[in-house]
Amino acid sequence: MKEKSKAQKMALSGVLIGISVIFGTFSIPIGAAKISPIQHFVNVVGAITLGPVYALMNAFVTSLIRNFMGTGSLLAFPGSMVGALLAGILYKKFRKPGIAVIGEIIGTGILGALLAYPIATMVLGKQGAIFVYVVPFISSCSVGAIIAYFFIKVPVIKKILIDNEFQVKRE
Repeated sequence: MKEKSKAQKMALSGVLIGISVIFGTFSIPIGAAKISPIQHFVNVVGAITLGPVYALMNAFVTSLIRNFMGTGSLLAFPGSMVGALLAGILYKKFRKPGIAVIGEIIGTGILGALLAYPIATMVLGKQGAIFVYVVPFISSCSVGAIIAYFFIKVPVIKKILIDNEFQVKRE
């Protein structure tokens, strides 16, 4: 596996942020909840292909852009950022996509949800139990993280994004 250059990492970051901003507005209604799996898909793909620092930065920039556009929430910051960072750290240590998925689910679904609680109560003025965000966060991130797992397993995707064996033919 060849190391990606800084330019390649920045270009892939831009693509992932664009995907997350554009498609992050779509949600799937499941019962009373709305599942928005795209951010979590992007978190796992970014964690695996770019590492924890880029995954964290991508999640932050995506949350920032979506908040400026009025399509995001302040709760996206702790949710997406913690999940992306933990997925990246765990993938870097174990080199297994399934472990990155678990990192995203624990990071976003549990830790991010718990960190969202003070933001919701103190900044947004919403009252609720401390674990009120855990179920919706886990639901949303599980769907996106699992989709990312299967996406990364596609041989051509794996070859290009993970193994970095994409070659441009020059004429």
